[in-house]
Amino acid sequence: MSLIAPQSADDVVAPGEVPAAGPPPGNDRESRARSLEPGPVSAPLRGWLITLAVALVGGVVRFWNLGFPTDKGTPIFDEKHYVPQAAQVLRNGGYEDNAGYELIVHPPLGKQLIAIGEWLFGYDGVGWRFASAVAGTLTILLVVRIARRLTRSDLIAAIAGVLLIADGLSHVQSRMGMLDAAQAFFVVAAFACLVVDRDQVRARLAVAVREGWVTDSPYGPWLGFRWWRFAGGISLGLACGVKWSGLWYIAFFGVMSVLWSATARRAAGVERPWLGSFAKDLLPSLFALLVVPLLVYLATWWSWFASETAIDRHVVGSKLPDDSWVPDPLRALWYYSSNVFEFHTNLVTSATNQHPWESKPWTWPMGLRPMLYYFEGAVTGCGAATCVGAIMLVGTPAMYWLAFPVLAWALWQAISRLDWRYAAVLVGYGAGFLPWFINVDRQMYLFYALPMAPFLVLGIALALGEVLGRASDGPERRGTGRLAVALYVGLVVANFVWLWPILNGNPITPEMWDAQKWLPSWN
Repeated sequence: MSLIAPQSADDVVAPGEVPAAGPPPGNDRESRARSLEPGPVSAPLRGWLITLAVALVGGVVRFWNLGFPTDKGTPIFDEKHYVPQAAQVLRNGGYEDNAGYELIVHPPLGKQLIAIGEWLFGYDGVGWRFASAVAGTLTILLVVRIARRLTRSDLIAAIAGVLLIADGLSHVQSRMGMLDAAQAFFVVAAFACLVVDRDQVRARLAVAVREGWVTDSPYGPWLGFRWWRFAGGISLGLACGVKWSGLWYIAFFGVMSVLWSATARRAAGVERPWLGSFAKDLLPSLFALLVVPLLVYLATWWSWFASETAIDRHVVGSKLPDDSWVPDPLRALWYYSSNVFEFHTNLVTSATNQHPWESKPWTWPMGLRPMLYYFEGAVTGCGAATCVGAIMLVGTPAMYWLAFPVLAWALWQAISRLDWRYAAVLVGYGAGFLPWFINVDRQMYLFYALPMAPFLVLGIALALGEVLGRASDGPERRGTGRLAVALYVGLVVANFVWLWPILNGNPITPEMWDAQKWLPSWN
């Protein structure tokens, strides 16, 4: 653990960057430029060694016995939809063609990724879960890097990675041949790109401040092409290419990016920072975070466009009249997408015919209604006469039961201290949470909450940074903070270890199975 010890003074967690309402003390260029620049952090090599070490541990955990269990050699739960669809994709070179298979209701990218695993390892548990395990492992790596940039601390970054490793929801979904792990990865990748873009924008403005031309225009300077924002747009397009719910992240992250630009201009002393942000950042932001995602999304349909037998590929002339200036392939895709939209809109269950493991979004933050993915009541290997095997999708209670206090603390910090880090975490969490309240009658399940999990972890990590305190707080305060954080992280890991059998389908006794279900709603 010596690799992740805190570094120098004040590096455990940086204070929130509060945009100054007026000129900084002395109104000199250098102090204003320094206010724009991010705080110090350890050597890049050490940061990457820590990141890779945590990601390696996460990879071992996610890949451990990846092919187990199956339903007598076949997929389990919703794998039964996506795994055979991925096999169609593999057979056809990238697209699905079984029009009689009624549940082809998501874009192709996630199934193409599953197909890569099936191509590499065959049509078995390892093959159809390989892509999700890779996505889950890479998400851990990204969370470590994001936490390091938010807090300027290797210690808190490593803790964030450990917390995500120990999240039961992320663990199970990273071991399922489903779409959600891939979408969560692309969402977190987009967030990471925009956080780096924020630092880059402020660094460019710091140069303008030092050189004295930041106020040549009352709206501030042009900031050049922002490659990290462009990369964020690509990631958002890929997220939509897995599931349409990625659209909400485009909206939330787009607004967040423009607000960051405005507050950066304000901190740089620009006379009209908000108008400047709209005048000089809005159109480039719309291009990077709206047009680019749309083009990337369309590109994920490359094999469908190139096919002759894909579902609804040639409806123009049969189901649609050939009388429009819009190209036939785009009209066909719109027709296909309209049918998919209708499916999702009407995916409701009556009060008397609900899915046994359906849940509503207000239960997701605390994981009050998990899902039973797999249950076999007659297995061997637990050391008793009767054994059961089960996989339950459940968030680790030591984290999820603190969700509302953590979110409340983040909201307080974002409002009272204008701490952009907490605000950013709330935006990411809210984009995965709030839109589901638009149609609460729709069928919903806990695995929809997977993209929220990394942002919960980041919020907890920021709060733990506050508990740790600063080097200037004194040895007793620092020692107490370290003890409290160590005890909490140990509690989370212990909770994850306790849940391990029902997160992986390991044989346990019926008594152990009953002991794993802590709440009546877990039955």
